[in-house]
Amino acid sequence: PPDIVERINQLEAKYEAMGQDLRSYLDGLLYDDFLTYWDYINLDVLLNLQHPITPFKDEMVFIIYHQITELYFKLTINALKEITEPETAVDATVFTKYLQRVNSYFDALIKSFEIMVAGMDKEQFLKFRMSLLPASGFQSAQYRLIEIYATDLDYLISPVARHLVAQDATLPQKYEFLYWKQGANELATGKKTLTLRQFEQKYNPLFLETAQKYAQCNIWQTYLKLPETERNHAPLTEQLRLFDHNANVLWPLMHFKSAVRYLQREPKEIAATGGTNWQKYLPPKNQGIIFFPDLWTEEEKLDWGKKAQMEVLAALMPHRQG
Repeated sequence: PPDIVERINQLEAKYEAMGQDLRSYLDGLLYDDFLTYWDYINLDVLLNLQHPITPFKDEMVFIIYHQITELYFKLTINALKEITEPETAVDATVFTKYLQRVNSYFDALIKSFEIMVAGMDKEQFLKFRMSLLPASGFQSAQYRLIEIYATDLDYLISPVARHLVAQDATLPQKYEFLYWKQGANELATGKKTLTLRQFEQKYNPLFLETAQKYAQCNIWQTYLKLPETERNHAPLTEQLRLFDHNANVLWPLMHFKSAVRYLQREPKEIAATGGTNWQKYLPPKNQGIIFFPDLWTEEEKLDWGKKAQMEVLAALMPHRQG
């Protein structure tokens, strides 16, 4: 058929331009087997990536959920890069499309976090977690990269610490004050936990390099460079606000909910794995982190996360009393 002949001619031109012999590649097609689902997604490898280190069955739930989370983070980063590293200029429509993807990933993560809250036996968790020290979900490098892709470092510094940062501070100096670093200090001494020291040793160069690269082209800066008519595109600002709320209110609240469920005991709370100060670090109203503060009213910023946190605590009252 003419269409087949045309395609063969196109293939011949393609391979000839690369100095390759089309006949050899056609022979390869003759002998090649058909692709299977399990080979395409490396299913056997994927299902062999879970290696519990204790005999407790629910550790498998813990491992798989965290692996799924990291895959969603990878999807999120891929979508953010379509905005911050475009081959062509991004307009409001394209910007909105990729933010919708980001928010769909966060929505899936937030809704599925019930697996962590109610999907494990509490007694099993409190036992196997001791074998995880000093590892912690705090050490998710991908999540820290998402934050750097999202906004300026100035907005990743806790409001209560911003007065400590000089106005002419360099980017590495600002980096030392990022909010999450304050969440991994020992309660008694204020010194960095081993969890934080390990994390910084491995990822500081990557984080600083990424922060330098995206200082002028992160999501917020890319938005500010849009023409005014594009910035006023209602679906875009809606998705930016939703991303902000998902990442800085609902997502940390899911972790807070899980921590209260498993770690809060009267009269003394149980420390989180890695020694992170979860009581102060996780509540959004304590963090006060907002990626895009100019998109929120002063009242909204003052009430940041308070209502959502009260709802979470109210829902957890039976667990706390138990």
